Amino acid sequence: MTPRRLLLLIGGWLTVALLAVSAPLQAQTGEAAEASASANSTLADLLENPDTRQQLIDQLRAQANAAPQAEAPAAVAEPSLPRRLAEFTSRIAGDLGAQVGQLAEVLGGLFQGGLPGEGVDLAALASATLNLGLVILATVALFVAIRRLARPLFARLSQWSLNGRGLQPLLRLVLGVALAALIDVLVVALAYVGGNLVATFAVGESGALSTRASLFLNAFLIIELLKAAVRTLFASRYEGLRLLPIAAADASYWNRWIARLIGLAGYGLMVVVPLVNAYLSPALGATVGTLIMLGAYAYAVTVVLGNRQRLRDGLQRKAKDTTMAASRVSLQLFARTWHLFALAYFSVVLVLTLTRPDNALPFVLLATLQTLVAVLGGMLVSSFLTQTIGRRIRLGDDLRRKLPMLEPRLNRYVPTALRVIRAAILLAVVMLVLAAWGAFDLAGWYASEAGRTLLGRAASVFVILVVAAGTWLALASLIEHKLSPETGRGLPSARTQTLLALFRNALAIALITLTAMIVLAEIGINIGPLIAGAGVLGLAIGFGAQKLVQDIITGVFIQVENAMNTGDVITVGGITGTAEKLSIRSVGIRDLSGTYHIVPFSSVDTVSNYMRDFAYHVGEYGIAYREDIDEAIQALRDAFDELSADEEQKPHLLEPLEVAGVIALADSSVNIRVRIMTTPGNQWAVGRAYNRLVKRHFDAAGIEIPFPHTTLYFGADKEGGAPPANLRVMQQNFTIDGSPAGQPRHGEHRDDRYDPRSTPAAPREVHNQDDEG
Repeated sequence: MTPRRLLLLIGGWLTVALLAVSAPLQAQTGEAAEASASANSTLADLLENPDTRQQLIDQLRAQANAAPQAEAPAAVAEPSLPRRLAEFTSRIAGDLGAQVGQLAEVLGGLFQGGLPGEGVDLAALASATLNLGLVILATVALFVAIRRLARPLFARLSQWSLNGRGLQPLLRLVLGVALAALIDVLVVALAYVGGNLVATFAVGESGALSTRASLFLNAFLIIELLKAAVRTLFASRYEGLRLLPIAAADASYWNRWIARLIGLAGYGLMVVVPLVNAYLSPALGATVGTLIMLGAYAYAVTVVLGNRQRLRDGLQRKAKDTTMAASRVSLQLFARTWHLFALAYFSVVLVLTLTRPDNALPFVLLATLQTLVAVLGGMLVSSFLTQTIGRRIRLGDDLRRKLPMLEPRLNRYVPTALRVIRAAILLAVVMLVLAAWGAFDLAGWYASEAGRTLLGRAASVFVILVVAAGTWLALASLIEHKLSPETGRGLPSARTQTLLALFRNALAIALITLTAMIVLAEIGINIGPLIAGAGVLGLAIGFGAQKLVQDIITGVFIQVENAMNTGDVITVGGITGTAEKLSIRSVGIRDLSGTYHIVPFSSVDTVSNYMRDFAYHVGEYGIAYREDIDEAIQALRDAFDELSADEEQKPHLLEPLEVAGVIALADSSVNIRVRIMTTPGNQWAVGRAYNRLVKRHFDAAGIEIPFPHTTLYFGADKEGGAPPANLRVMQQNFTIDGSPAGQPRHGEHRDDRYDPRSTPAAPREVHNQDDEG
């Protein structure tokens, strides 16, 4: 069965039920109209008679004159709270004692054959009991039969809620529970209509609805509707129609227990007590009502205390599975105190029933219904928000590539906003529950000036924060879009990156300051003195932190003049490296060894930027004095031609080789300077590649790259003779058998250690080891 057909079927059932219910209701309305017409006629007769009219006027004037005298004692000081509690407890105890005494008197009269001063018609009592029993039997049987026929609808709704498609699981659950509750109400209404028909036409006098049958049917309608509301929470047979996430066995237990409690208190107070009042004695009826409430209270307390640890363990397990910290803490706290809330609820119901027996039950039922609606509504709204925006937000690959920081920001801001909304929902639920039980006048507070002002300011602050967060997300995402190379425009320039990064930081500071000022003004704080104080404080800081002010001013001018950008190789403050981070106050530099330096702009006198427009590799190459200079220059040009043919280095070369010529006749070399124009930042790589090629071409041409030469001079005497210089060059030759010459062969021993006395005195004479042998 499709959901559309199911809705049409439910609508038909509702129409039939409304048409059926309208008959007895119209009959009761007709009786009320007849009674009202009779009262109006009597009042008209009294006013037509001059004597009765004058008497009525005199009575009204007497009551008006007596009213101020009656109100005079109200000016007496109100007793203290302990005294009122003592009087309240004493009154309840006195009422219970009086009811016990009256019960003993009534029971004694019954055993003696009748009530004091009254007679009991046992035949009429038996007939009334039989007729009421027939009405009860017929109504309950009709209710059970109709509900059994409706089971397939509940089963189909449960399956659709669990396995349906097209809607979120929570929305399917809420819609399925709402449809099931509507079917449940229709079942109760049809059983109520059937009971009315049986009581009117089949039992007792035909065409008349007895008071006792009306009492039961009204009680049946109210109590079964309450049970239907409980079944929306604990649908033990239908997993997809259960609002509370608990097991089927637990749902069946709590549903059965609450249904028994509602039936015991409801039918007892709404059927048994009125019948006892009518057929036996009002005193006996009051006593029976008290006994019923005491029994229901004892039963409820027993069940609560018996399941204290069991429900606590279940809530603790649920808290462990919760990912939100606030929800986990709330569940853990509720697990420890749930029985206290339950006992307080039943105690309040008992006290209200004992102190206000006439209107206690309607008040308790309405307050309980409002409490359930508020709590369930808050839970459903919170769960819906969690399923909708509480999970981790995943953006598309293309959007995440273009805006890499948008997803982390959303996953950081949305949970925070969700916590604030949950706190507001919790506060609203608490206020509604307190208002339902009369502990807080919510309507009066909202109508007051303070209530409207507080809610208006809270809403305004929330809107301001949402607008500020949205503005920051939009502007920050726009800046990231401009900075991202995935936007289709390629990687932005270094200046663009630097200025946009600085603008983003300045935007964040300005937005936070402006939002804080607006929020303070909205909640009623005068921000004029704050702004003046901030100005004075800023002036004091400016005088006391001149270095900081100098840093900021110098940094502004450096950025305006585009002296450096992120990624540039610079020399600042005697430190050379890559500018990794630029702020309005300082620059962070990573040098060649990996050390990170932070240089404040106040210490910057000169900025040397190696990354502006173009760069040069300046090379100086020395050749020996005996080499041909033109040949060396041609070798340098050949090396540049080979460099220009390199696919890796070719894009970095801007102009042909510039040969400056011989720049120095050094001690050991003739130095030739060349210069190569490159793209900025690539001069070092181009220089390393060119040096490699120069060495190869010089080697191929036989051009010597000299190294320092040292000439030893031993001096001379007056006659020009040089002093002797003992110099010996050890040279080792090999014999035919492969052993070093001069080394002893097998079985021989020879000492070839150096002996300076065996060296001839002739100067600069070189002896070989073989000559000694």
